[in-house]
Amino acid sequence: MALLELTLGKRFPSNGSSAGFELDVTLQCEAGVTVLFGASGSGKTLTLESLAGFLRPDRGRILLNNEILFDADSGVCFPPQRRGLGYVFQNYALFPHMTLEQNLAFGISRLPSLERHRRVREMMDLFALSPLASRKPHELSGGEKQRASIARALITEPRLLLLDEPVRGLDFALRSDFYEVIRNIRQKYQIPILLVTHDVHEGFLLASRMAVFEAGRIVQTGTPEEIFLRPRSPSVARLLGITNIFFGTVEELDPMADLTRIRTSHFSVTVPYLPGRLRGDTVWFCIPQEHISLHPSNGAKDEPAKENLVPVEVTDEIADRNTVHLSLRVHGPSSAPDGSQEGGNDSSRLACELSKLSYKKLGCQKTCLASLPKSFIHVFGNPA
Repeated sequence: MALLELTLGKRFPSNGSSAGFELDVTLQCEAGVTVLFGASGSGKTLTLESLAGFLRPDRGRILLNNEILFDADSGVCFPPQRRGLGYVFQNYALFPHMTLEQNLAFGISRLPSLERHRRVREMMDLFALSPLASRKPHELSGGEKQRASIARALITEPRLLLLDEPVRGLDFALRSDFYEVIRNIRQKYQIPILLVTHDVHEGFLLASRMAVFEAGRIVQTGTPEEIFLRPRSPSVARLLGITNIFFGTVEELDPMADLTRIRTSHFSVTVPYLPGRLRGDTVWFCIPQEHISLHPSNGAKDEPAKENLVPVEVTDEIADRNTVHLSLRVHGPSSAPDGSQEGGNDSSRLACELSKLSYKKLGCQKTCLASLPKSFIHVFGNPA
């Protein structure tokens, strides 16, 4: 049984300055990190606020370790201090007039003095804060404030930890430190941890499970890899940063050969057999940029055969630390209306990400062959 189960509904009517919004989510969480992922304004923070007791839903129920924290039908609604959870705010919310040690002790002020002192020392040692015990928040760096905020949330020994974009505004080194802290917390404390982010990379680094939010609803749940390889819709794929999203027409179906051929306006691809489809059906599909490989147009004859080869020309390249991001133009005449007219991407364009070493092996060739492996092509069930 899940440690946390929630069904929440909250409606915000429109007014003169803002459009209406409705939160309608259902989620179950085990121990470990569940990342709430989605665009800004999709309902992630509202979900945390409802769990924490800062926002009262119109309908629904929240169970934590089989204890009802909120139930709209029966009128149960525990106040935040009775819910047994820790909350790390975006701005850390440390008390500015207190020292770091006093901030940590505040949440356990009702404990006996010796136990309070033991817990404070334990947390300061765990998060390397002991040398900073007498400093006030304005004397701490961003990373130190972050660690202090997490330590304060954990010192009460919560049954649930909520983190709202905790690395916002931190540099790369501090983000890396934070990721290590969360991995240690996940191992040490066997509790559900809900972390809000709109950073795909962060979700992959930390999440046991991901819940994708869109317009106030959870539209997909699963492991980060499951969601990335099999997004439920083109809109989810776009949230994940996948830009190679196209629609085409089913040209061939062969169940015996486990083959389906899809034709876009500029190229064709072969994918595994799609049961329930007919010739002439329109389908949407995507392939992540990092799963497209490039090969010389005049490759060696003894080179292993590549799948779904498309002749392309490199039109733009942007390099970062380890990767080259390439824009590719597909060679060949268009045989159908441009896909972008229907909300898809223009099939005359592909995006590709290669390691610098792989790109270097191509030499200076601007004209080459792009391979789209069928195992990484995902065909959506329905349009967005």
